[in-house]
Amino acid sequence: MEARAIQRTVRQSARKMRLVVDLIRGRAVPEAYAILRFSKKLAAKQIHKVLKSAVANAEQAAQRQNEPLDVDRLRVQYAVVNEGPTLKRFTMAAMGRGTPIKKRTSHVEIRVAAPPAPPKTPPPAAATAPAAKAGTKAKSRAGAKAPAKKRTKTTAKRSKKASK
Repeated sequence: MEARAIQRTVRQSARKMRLVVDLIRGRAVPEAYAILRFSKKLAAKQIHKVLKSAVANAEQAAQRQNEPLDVDRLRVQYAVVNEGPTLKRFTMAAMGRGTPIKKRTSHVEIRVAAPPAPPKTPPPAAATAPAAKAGTKAKSRAGAKAPAKKRTKTTAKRSKKASK
């Protein structure tokens, strides 16, 4: 089960938000919640909202498909922060000038996914037959000698000179 959540035009620069997103990428959702909760960065609050939304979307998708979903098994599979539109403003400066102020925004996207369930164990007869064959081949190869090194004309001349 995979779900995603996107928050657009968050009023914080993408550079500052990426510092927090890098901490949670690839982690389990409960662990990511803990990291975000105790982070001192202001961006953690916005990313926490997006993560919470992604988990809720996964729950809704599982409910629609009538599948069981354990939220603790979810992992942050993909988390990225891109730049949004920049708001350009001006402030007063000396001698009637104006200096630009760039109010940066960002887009946050988080995808959560549950790892696939482990496959059911195959019948024991099918599992042991290929393993037994592979073991016999390994034994026969281990006992065989390595082929002798090929002699060339130059090595033959050198050995004649060495024997003289």
